[in-house]
Amino acid sequence: MEQLVQTISLAIIPVLFAITLHEAAHGYVARHFGDMTAYQQGRISLNPMRHIDPVGTVLVPLVTLLVGGILFGWAKPVPVNFSALRRPKQDMLWVAIAGPASNLVMALGWGLLYKLAWLMPDSYFAEPLMGMAEWGIKINVILMLLNLLPLPPLDGGRVAVSLLPHRQAWQLSKIEPYGMFILIFMAVTPVLGWILLPLVRLTYQLLSVLLGI
Repeated sequence: MEQLVQTISLAIIPVLFAITLHEAAHGYVARHFGDMTAYQQGRISLNPMRHIDPVGTVLVPLVTLLVGGILFGWAKPVPVNFSALRRPKQDMLWVAIAGPASNLVMALGWGLLYKLAWLMPDSYFAEPLMGMAEWGIKINVILMLLNLLPLPPLDGGRVAVSLLPHRQAWQLSKIEPYGMFILIFMAVTPVLGWILLPLVRLTYQLLSVLLGI
């Protein structure tokens, strides 16, 4: 129990930042391209309470922490009316990619904080900051890669729909009502781990080389 409390205390701030900026980025880019839905509903916000889903943001991640494996969860999706975008099919790409891009930026930011703490080993804050930064990198890398899977309604599915020819895009979009069930099935079986773990390791290696950590 003590280990779980320590883990939660280190992970809570990175988790809140990761989901809040991810969702706000979608809404901000959607507004930029003409869709005011998220703005009008107050979802372009850095207030985590506007994005937290009690099940996906709290319960499911806690369960995955307890049982081990891939850290899994979700936030309340920012509402996007793709038909309100100036060029719906093309602009969908940028709205979708904004979330994972924000996670990449945050992973780099946490990596820099880790390096800063590592360079000050005698500081009182060095060890907890390194622990928090490790979680920040981990959460943002997993969230980025998870959302880039080409499965609607994930961001990667939106990107694929945007890039594919109209016929193939329409066929892929028909999966969307079942996408979350498919993802949950993958998460409770080894399939999601088989897909994500090699990508997570590769991303960690790239970040390590880039940041020199």
